[in-house]
Amino acid sequence: MKATLGKIAVLYLTTDPEAAGRFQQEFEQELDVLVATTPTQVLTHYAEKPTGFAAVLNAAAPASNLGISLVRMLKQELHLPQPVLWLTDAPLTGAVRALLLESGGSEIFSPSADHERMLTRLYFLARHRTQPVDAPSPYDELRMPVGKRIMDVLCAGAALVLLSPLFLVLAVLIKLESRGPVFYYSYRVGAGYRVFKFWKLRSMRSDADQMLNSVKNLNQYQTSGSSGNATLPVTSELCAICTAAGTGCQQQLVDQRGQLICEQQYRQLRKVTAAPAFLKIANDPRVTRIGRLLRNTSIDELPQLYNVLRGDMSLVGNRPLPLYEAEQLLTDAHSRRFIAPAGITGLWQVSRRGKGGDMSEEERKELDNEYARDYSMKKDIEIIFRTIPALFQKENV
Repeated sequence: MKATLGKIAVLYLTTDPEAAGRFQQEFEQELDVLVATTPTQVLTHYAEKPTGFAAVLNAAAPASNLGISLVRMLKQELHLPQPVLWLTDAPLTGAVRALLLESGGSEIFSPSADHERMLTRLYFLARHRTQPVDAPSPYDELRMPVGKRIMDVLCAGAALVLLSPLFLVLAVLIKLESRGPVFYYSYRVGAGYRVFKFWKLRSMRSDADQMLNSVKNLNQYQTSGSSGNATLPVTSELCAICTAAGTGCQQQLVDQRGQLICEQQYRQLRKVTAAPAFLKIANDPRVTRIGRLLRNTSIDELPQLYNVLRGDMSLVGNRPLPLYEAEQLLTDAHSRRFIAPAGITGLWQVSRRGKGGDMSEEERKELDNEYARDYSMKKDIEIIFRTIPALFQKENV
């Protein structure tokens, strides 16, 4: 049977790259293993090859960022067609096993003890997959309204033609001040968690990405309690809410040790220690002199008209996020923003754009969700007109 079917493609989830290497080596004769160690990599692999693997093998801890929350999102929001097989050698209680299966998992295997049984299951899945290879991606369901798309193509196409002389002048100025390309792209996450190349005029030094860690302390969304890398001191005691109610914990999660913990307590501690989801730096030292002018007038954003023409974005929508920011917005409370089209301008930009950090991270998240709930052509036109006075901002962000 192995010789007939050949290698089976699987998506392997783990937070330990060394463990992934050992797994690939152990099953190199039977499996073609595609590894993902972060939620962003999972979303990227799924966007690029939605039907390119037979199953998802999740070897990550249930409470990790690749664990239960991510699996629920893949199954319930992105409608992942492939089964998710949990891989763990740790002993599990009945409650934990039920939680893993309820989250969207199909089966639980021990890689060391269930070697042959797991392979038999994978061969069965590879042989009996019902979804055709050329089936549409679930992202296709997030289609842009026809009227909105027509307006985007007409406006973006006309603007690119009219602005072409300005691009030539700016190219010369950028080259005169610093070495490097005129245009800059980074990968961003847009509607439906789709990853695409996001274009801008270069306004920073060519080594700006390498300097990111040294300027994160200047983030205007940073709070005194945010650390990002802190370990959550979760205990087995009840949280204050459950204690006050005089009952046992009604909502439970699984921690890194495979133990049940109080969800309320976990969320409270997570909120205190979590790093901010968004990064916005006032007076960024990486910005060049011509780059500061481009940013203050938002001229550096003009190449995104090309993204609009391609269909990656719309003129109006929720701002597409860098990969490291999108990773932190996979919860039910904040993932709604990805239902709306990505845009050059949007509701939060015209509400209180960059005003010295006055807009909190939570306010920005709520505005993104608000736009996703009820965006329309009328609201888009209103936002476009409100964007014009917001272009000339005073803050260097």
